[in-house]
Amino acid sequence: MAHLFRDLSLGHSKRESTPPSPPQLATPPKPTVDLPSPFGQLAVQLSDSDLRFTAYEIFVAACRTSTGKPLSYISNNSSSDSPTHINSSSPSHNSPTLQRSLTSAAASKMKKALGLKSPGSGPKRSPGSGQGKVRKAMTVGELMRSQMGVSETVDSRVRRALLRISAGQVGRKIESTVLPLELLQQLKLSDFTDQQEYDAWQRRTLKLLEAGLLLHPRVPLDKSNIAAQRLKQIINAALDRPIETGRNNESMQVLRSTVMSLASRSDGSLNESCHWADGFPFNLRLYEMLLEACFDTSYETSIIEEVDELMEHIKKTWVILGMNQMLHNMCFTWVLFRRFVATGQVDTDLLYAADSQLAEVAKDAKATKDAEYSKILSSTLTSIMSWAEKRLLAYHETFDSGNLESMQGIVSLGVSAAKILVEDISNEYRRRKKGEVDVARNRVETYIRSSLRTAFAQRMEKADSSRRASKNQPNPLPVLAILAKDVGELAVKEKQVFSPILKRWHPFAAGVAVATLHACYGNEIKQFISGIVELTPDAVQVLRAADKLEKDLVQIAVEDSVDSDDGGKAIIREMPPYEAEAAIANLVKVWIKTRIDRLKEWVDRNLQQEDWKPQLNQEGYASSAAEVLRIIDETLDAYFQLPIPMHPALMPDLMAGLDKCLQYYATKAKSGCGSRNTYVPTMPALTRCTTGSKFQGVWKKKEKSPSSQKRNSQVATMNGENLFGVPQLCARINSLHQIKSELDVLEKRVITHLRNCEYAHAEDFSNGLGKKFELTPAACVEGVQQLSEALAYKIVFHDLSHVLWDGLYVGEPSSSRIEPFIQELEHNLLIISDTLHERVRTRIVTDIMKASFDGFLLVLLAGGPSRAFTRQDSQLIEDDFKSLKDLFWANGEGLPIELIDKFSATARGVLPLFRTDTESIIERFRRVTLETYGSSARSRLPLPPTSGQWNPTEPNTLLRVLCYRNDEAATRFLKKTYNLPKKL
Repeated sequence: MAHLFRDLSLGHSKRESTPPSPPQLATPPKPTVDLPSPFGQLAVQLSDSDLRFTAYEIFVAACRTSTGKPLSYISNNSSSDSPTHINSSSPSHNSPTLQRSLTSAAASKMKKALGLKSPGSGPKRSPGSGQGKVRKAMTVGELMRSQMGVSETVDSRVRRALLRISAGQVGRKIESTVLPLELLQQLKLSDFTDQQEYDAWQRRTLKLLEAGLLLHPRVPLDKSNIAAQRLKQIINAALDRPIETGRNNESMQVLRSTVMSLASRSDGSLNESCHWADGFPFNLRLYEMLLEACFDTSYETSIIEEVDELMEHIKKTWVILGMNQMLHNMCFTWVLFRRFVATGQVDTDLLYAADSQLAEVAKDAKATKDAEYSKILSSTLTSIMSWAEKRLLAYHETFDSGNLESMQGIVSLGVSAAKILVEDISNEYRRRKKGEVDVARNRVETYIRSSLRTAFAQRMEKADSSRRASKNQPNPLPVLAILAKDVGELAVKEKQVFSPILKRWHPFAAGVAVATLHACYGNEIKQFISGIVELTPDAVQVLRAADKLEKDLVQIAVEDSVDSDDGGKAIIREMPPYEAEAAIANLVKVWIKTRIDRLKEWVDRNLQQEDWKPQLNQEGYASSAAEVLRIIDETLDAYFQLPIPMHPALMPDLMAGLDKCLQYYATKAKSGCGSRNTYVPTMPALTRCTTGSKFQGVWKKKEKSPSSQKRNSQVATMNGENLFGVPQLCARINSLHQIKSELDVLEKRVITHLRNCEYAHAEDFSNGLGKKFELTPAACVEGVQQLSEALAYKIVFHDLSHVLWDGLYVGEPSSSRIEPFIQELEHNLLIISDTLHERVRTRIVTDIMKASFDGFLLVLLAGGPSRAFTRQDSQLIEDDFKSLKDLFWANGEGLPIELIDKFSATARGVLPLFRTDTESIIERFRRVTLETYGSSARSRLPLPPTSGQWNPTEPNTLLRVLCYRNDEAATRFLKKTYNLPKKL
């Protein structure tokens, strides 16, 4: 079989060879890696060097026997310039395998397919990696030896043994040979440098047999298998004391018999193979070592240019290792992935190559039902997916601008692994309906939600640290306000940086991301809202920040979902509103209610203490009016200083509350002051009667009616409190006028504030609804009117009753005329003129004039038995009335003459009756009474009721003129018609 083995050195390539290696097994530098092998741990102690050495032996053996042409081996001692040299009897006998010249000039098809660059190209190029060095050409065999770090000495020893093996097994295929057994018999102590090296090699070889035949056999072992028990005993003994390995040695014969018995057990296949290195995971670990040789030793992240030729030779080991294309694809995927991880994840080419290779694995997984393959594949994919997901479940921590390029590859790798695991391996998935589960989308959604929850937790911790660091600074930001800003920035980064990558697997990646952030922040803000009891700057700041964040997140979600079937409704449903604006609105409403309640309490308390003294420096109004206006002004300023976005929306609530407070003030300011009816006396039926007659007289000083006594008592009490004097009533009137005047100013200030609001719209200040005082103006007008009449009638009928009711025309009219009343009335008018605001002065004087005219007529028509008039008195009465009118005209400086004429019309109509003869009045009385009462009045004239509405054509007015007529005709008529007394 000597012709089966030849040297590796025939043929040269453009690849440069390394200098001669020292005579030992040189381990190529390997990057550290923390990834455990998914193929499982070996049950025997074999180092990576042991496995690599064994893989190399298998590689050389498989490649040397791939041709039937004879080869001869010559030691490298006879080589002139090559580490090893083969002499053949004829060039035609050269092996087309290990002797093939490498063609690195042509680009690798495999590298093109995997998208891999040449070693040293691009940014990975580094000095001292072979650039510019002159090296000798090498063959495929020399390349493999160099890549696997095998020294020339060890290589020569292996090939020497293989030649010896071939000499004794001519025509036998390598897969039918148990290589460690044959090497154990062929290599002697003389092939090694010393006894120690030989003993170590023998122990390794026996461990390989143990691993392949006993611990990880392809065909499962029966516990009672005698050969297995015997081999175990031999190996255990040999580990303590090396065995003799000569061909005819008895112990060697027993070992051979035992090994071959175990290795020849069939697995049911038709091929004749010795199963010593094809059991899982032993074979996969050995094959992994071979595939590692495809990486450049100078550029550990690059695959060598000659990978096509090298891979072609590596595949020749399949017959020994029990490999096939599916297992190769799985192993190669793992090796590419492991190399990417082990070299610091800097070369994304490796990552994408692994992902590309994983696509082949996916095809394989769909096509096979092999349980053993599925088990190993599941382990491999789980390892890949676990590594990927460890980074993807917190990709905000893993990726930044420096390594973002690798994210897409890692996502693709993780998703592809998950899809194969779920779709092709999981029985549960197969039982479901097709399309029910979108594995890729579900996984990516899991990555997004997990990573953003993690990122949110980190931002929250950071915000809390930031708040603690700034707590001694003025106005430190609350945690949730800081967090809202950070979350907003996180959402923008997600949308701009990560979502474009993740959209490949999830069309609404940004929407899912912001929905997750919305939920995370929502949990915090809802707890915050539930704990707020009052409006504070911090609370408003947090709620405004939350509202802005929510709007930004929803906007991103809407933009991201615009092309979805439901227009983004599903994502939006995941984002229940924070109700931050509603929370602010509720807090502001509480703030408004608190302010309004306090203002109302203030009005109550201060009006109870108010003395209603006119303040000269405040145009005669009370200090409480000035104070209530000041408080309202401050309240408006405070409201617009609130850092809220809904000033226009809640303005009607505030205005309504302030309006009610001012209305309440106006109501309280006039309360207890009486009215016109409080001071006007109750009209008696007739006044020509004496005590005890059937027509009871009233308005006699010593004979007052109960209602009159009640009124006078009330007036006395009010006057005694000194709160209802003329100056005090004037102060009340001025106060109400001042409030009404200031309403326009306050309303304009509100509009100005609204114009300056950030969130105000044109209609918010152009539309007056909700920005005006609706109740107060009417309350002030009504209050001024009531107080004005009360003041006027109080002056005339109460304060001046001694000169009007008790003095005017009492006894002899000519000696008790109107001058005293006019003098005192003028004095009161001067007080009013000095006290009242000029805008309401005319109204009050007009009411006093009306009250004076009413009082004058009341004296004439209901003045009681102490008054009587002749026709001759009519002139002085008219002169007195003219004097009264002149007081209010004041030579043109008082009330307008038209106003005086208007309110004196009743008196002007009644006064001529006092100069009309009695018969004419009686006749006129009869006529109007008949007109009023009809035919029933012909037999007896009825007594007309008192209406108080004096009129020269009204029966009661005519009758009263007759009652006060001091002549016989009037007396006879009254006595005869109504049996009234003859004397007054």
